[in-house]
Amino acid sequence: MTTVPAPAAPRGYHHAVDSSRPRLHVLPSSGWLNDPNGLCKIDGTYHVFYQHNPYEPVHSDIHWGHASSTDLLTWTEEPIALTPRPGGLDANGCWSGCVVDDSGVPTAVYTAVGDTAQNAQVGLARSDRSLRCWKQEPVGRIRPPDNPAISDVRDPFVFSFEGHRYAVQGSGHPTGAPQLLLYACDDLDDWTFLGPLLTSGDPVAAEVAPANIWECPNLFRLGDRWVIILSLWRYRDGMDHLAGVRYLVGDLVPHGDGLLFRAESGGIVDHGPTFYAPQVLVDGDRVLLWGWAWEGAQRTGEEVAAAGWAGTLTFPRELALTEGGLQSRPARELIGLHGEELTLGPDGIVGTPAFEIETEGPLQLILVDVQAGTRQPSAALPGQGRVLVDGSIVEVFGSGPSHTSRHYPTATSQWVVESDSPYRVWPLA
Repeated sequence: MTTVPAPAAPRGYHHAVDSSRPRLHVLPSSGWLNDPNGLCKIDGTYHVFYQHNPYEPVHSDIHWGHASSTDLLTWTEEPIALTPRPGGLDANGCWSGCVVDDSGVPTAVYTAVGDTAQNAQVGLARSDRSLRCWKQEPVGRIRPPDNPAISDVRDPFVFSFEGHRYAVQGSGHPTGAPQLLLYACDDLDDWTFLGPLLTSGDPVAAEVAPANIWECPNLFRLGDRWVIILSLWRYRDGMDHLAGVRYLVGDLVPHGDGLLFRAESGGIVDHGPTFYAPQVLVDGDRVLLWGWAWEGAQRTGEEVAAAGWAGTLTFPRELALTEGGLQSRPARELIGLHGEELTLGPDGIVGTPAFEIETEGPLQLILVDVQAGTRQPSAALPGQGRVLVDGSIVEVFGSGPSHTSRHYPTATSQWVVESDSPYRVWPLA
């Protein structure tokens, strides 16, 4: 096995003076980032992979980037894990998937695109326990089913049920309906198609998660229930739209040689405008989640090109099922980022680029640029909750779904807290 070194950041990038660049989140030194992939914990170390173009901040030439951490606080940018191979089954990209600890062998199970997304296969790559050296297999393990109602199949996610290993893939058609496909894969080199696990014929799924294609499926047990997370891809007016992320709560039941998911309820995972394609990691008695936070509408293509980077992952979040549905909160480790509590003056100005607010009542966070004469509302809580800010990413946690958004501080702007309720502020470092 050989290690592929990460390309050096092109000259001209000035991250030290880029006030909008997150410093504490997972993102590469340069280039493009989107979906989190391959979340795993191997020998006490957390590994987060992600779709990555190391050469420029645009959505093409997709590799798997890699970061690792032993504490969820400080992250090391690792060498690139998976690389498109000219003429190979992943010549047009190593797209979303997961990592399985397969009898001691970390194995990436990913979407390999040779020519077009409609011909995507499941690719495998195996590593040693460091996850720094990967051998990508030369052949795919499964092709899209021969079904005219399905044009796109992607994003394998592996799970276990009653002593057997299965995988799901998102699928659908730009002018049709979505399906979640099920495979048996006790042996990762030998996959058997078992039919759909879930279709839009399920009335709860149809109401909660309307789409043309379900992307980036996650299927996991939370407490005594099974949960599916789906990212919604829709085709409208000749264009594709990323239409948010939904969850379904229900049960897995045997069905012939396979399984069916019977949904009972569902809702929104995060209702922010820049959140998509999350992936979960079952970590002992808890479930962690990372999502992709893309660049907001306030940042132009010219600004992205000049900065040399695009996209970040969210902070890790812990999931719980409550009477109100699926809830998320910042991972408990993140309190370790707290510095000495700040005392804000009557103007409410927060003089640090990364901070956390904890409030007991209604609160607004505003990005104010006195020179430009602008006031940009960036976070709102109607009651008790928390706000985490790191450069341009703002993550809000209250009694409902989380809210992820992007807002871009400049040399002449400042964060301002407006609230009549008690609140506390800590710098994050």
